[in-house]
Amino acid sequence: MSAVPRPEKPTGRFRRMLDRLSTSQEDLHSAELQQDAEAVGCTKIRDCDDRQIVKVTGTLRTVTLRPRAGVPALEAELFDGSAALDVVWLGRRSIVGIEPGRKLIASGRISMSRGRRVLFNPKYELRPLGQE
Repeated sequence: MSAVPRPEKPTGRFRRMLDRLSTSQEDLHSAELQQDAEAVGCTKIRDCDDRQIVKVTGTLRTVTLRPRAGVPALEAELFDGSAALDVVWLGRRSIVGIEPGRKLIASGRISMSRGRRVLFNPKYELRPLGQE
């Protein structure tokens, strides 16, 4: 019995359209964030090591006020499509523009806390709202 040859997968515009339709919204968002990080010249979060000075970009998923040792601390989870890290501003209860869904660029020294990457009191730049 001979094997029936399979037609090759379509390429080009039609293939890209099929890929977009069959890919989950989260996967599409992750790919978009990773391309954005490359365009701005940032390190992917999954590639960040402990004690490394980095520049990362992504979208804030959550923002919470969580005191640390009696000191107010504003915590946010930054996601870039490859991984997430916690961004913590010590001594702050709120920062104008720091809200879920906002894109930003942050830089500083990564530390590890309870197995998660953390960036304490980073330099940051809010991305324009039109780029959301």
